[in-house]
Amino acid sequence: MLSDWNSLSEDLQLVLAREALLRAAETIAGQAETLAQEMEAGCLEDRGGPDALRLFAAVVRVTGQDNFVPAGQA
Repeated sequence: MLSDWNSLSEDLQLVLAREALLRAAETIAGQAETLAQEMEAGCLEDRGGPDALRLFAAVVRVTGQDNFVPAGQA
């Protein structure tokens, strides 16, 4: 197992970085969805947030898919 980022090939670094960004975007979107559900369930004060959070989640997901092109496709 490689323990040093710099010892990885550039292609592998790009693949790993892209995957990390996609996972981060999905995590953020998932948290927005959870917050929306909590507001709808009355666990958090609703200030018009569920719809805004779902929109935010959708934008994060779509933006992430469009901007993270495969390695070598710059």
